[in-house]
Amino acid sequence: MEKIKIIIDNKELEAKKGQTILEAAKENGIEIPALCFHPDLNIKANCRICLIEIKGKKGLLTACSTKAERGMEVITESPEIRKARKINLELIFGQHCEECGDCVRNHNCRLLDLAQEYGIKSSRFSDRKAEFPCYNFDSALVYDSSKCIDCRNCVEACARQNVHYLEVKKNKSFYEVVPSENPKRDCIYCGQCLVHCPVGAFEAVGEFEDVEKPLQDKNKFVIFQFAPAVRTSIGEEFGMTAGAIVTEKLVGAIKKLGVNKVFDVSVGADFTTIEEAKELIERKPSELPVLSSCCPAWVKFVEFYHPEFIPNIATTRSPHIFLGSLIKSYFAEKEKLDPKNIVVVSVMPCVAKKYEVIRDELRINGLKPVDYVLTTRELAFLLKKKNIDFKTAKEEKPDIPFGVPSGAGVIYGATGGVMESALRTAYEKINGRPLKNFNLKEVRGQKAVKAATLKLGGKKIKVAVVNGLDKIEEILADIRKKPGLYHCVEVMACRGGCVGGGGQPVPVSDKIRAARAKSLYNIDDKAGVRLAHKNPVVEDVYRNFLTSEEKIKFFCHTKYSKKLKEN
Repeated sequence: MEKIKIIIDNKELEAKKGQTILEAAKENGIEIPALCFHPDLNIKANCRICLIEIKGKKGLLTACSTKAERGMEVITESPEIRKARKINLELIFGQHCEECGDCVRNHNCRLLDLAQEYGIKSSRFSDRKAEFPCYNFDSALVYDSSKCIDCRNCVEACARQNVHYLEVKKNKSFYEVVPSENPKRDCIYCGQCLVHCPVGAFEAVGEFEDVEKPLQDKNKFVIFQFAPAVRTSIGEEFGMTAGAIVTEKLVGAIKKLGVNKVFDVSVGADFTTIEEAKELIERKPSELPVLSSCCPAWVKFVEFYHPEFIPNIATTRSPHIFLGSLIKSYFAEKEKLDPKNIVVVSVMPCVAKKYEVIRDELRINGLKPVDYVLTTRELAFLLKKKNIDFKTAKEEKPDIPFGVPSGAGVIYGATGGVMESALRTAYEKINGRPLKNFNLKEVRGQKAVKAATLKLGGKKIKVAVVNGLDKIEEILADIRKKPGLYHCVEVMACRGGCVGGGGQPVPVSDKIRAARAKSLYNIDDKAGVRLAHKNPVVEDVYRNFLTSEEKIKFFCHTKYSKKLKEN
């Protein structure tokens, strides 16, 4: 890419042709304050915080929307710039009701940092949104419109998901972001509005206070289980680098809460892999492609927006629901525990899991497999509340029997991981020998759509991986036109897969997602067992508990149905 020379604050540096000044400054380690800019989204220049001066041009310009030009001289700090930024910040606070104590950005708030840096009075202008309502999106999300600063990042993020649930509506002389009243539009609970909101107007429905109650009840046997993606992301909440692998630290910190057991949902992913591989192998051509079912936001998308594809969704339970089902059956029986006294808490990178756990069709003998869901951020908040120092927590291994996953189970946290895991198992089941190379790089990475072809049993099997829902309408249209185009399609609603989920630490970008995913693949590379069906605990459960097709169907599978508007 062609490079050009520009000057920022009397420092000559190189910028890529076509870059904005904000992007060029960031790449060269120069900080220009900004709120509404997000690398995933289009430039809007709504917050007016990234103001700069350019020699030879009149007035102040926004760095996020101004392209760098050869020889350009940029000034990022001056009395005029600081005055304008300060006024703009005060105006932003005039439409943002602060509740810093329990905000999703409590320990990582750019708006608060800027307020302190510029010495502004957040109360200079009265809160014009003080009477604006809160909206609950089922059991997953809360949108407090009194905190919205009208950057409209959430509206774009929702539209990119092909959901279009968040809209801009005129209210007297103002415009506001509101959930759609259109009966053909509904929230799928992916949480991408949340991770792209710079001021915490969106939050997951909090459950950490509910979780504390069973921890204090001696009659309850409390089990925490954590998702694959959590181990390479939660460290960010404690000042560690993106992608830091903290599996054993995580277990040690959770155990300080007083739980009875800590299990690894990656073991549940091993079980899910086996059943999904079976579906790929056994389904009739007319029932293809198999669409993955691990992502509840994607499942809701199909049930609401495209119910014609419900028969294609894999009936296999998602990993944490699968493991919860086994905890309240196999594990309870083995340990002589009453399933009614077992409380299962899933730590997830996802807010849609909060919606998933209340689905009645997932119940086992009348019990929810999983009782509560904490997002990665919520667990971090709970640990901080309890004064548990994550960085110095004693490292401990997850508990037996569901503590040692295969590498294939761990990579579920990255886009393409579900597909790669299933194909490793399906390949060996059909061909009678393992893949020569377990690393299916064709389905890895941050591309929106990835495809691969493998030979299974003498037949060529074509698969696709859809990363986020940006291109999903095109993929579904292709499947309609050519029913045999793909044998299996993995879809994760969140960009990057679970590592970029709506319950993960913020901020997030492709660079951060890639770092989190890379660490999951590193764990897989070093794993003693890299095939889900070769995990000893999985083999044992199938041999001694899941002994018939009837039991497998009851404990391992579920069903889906067309959904009407719920919000």
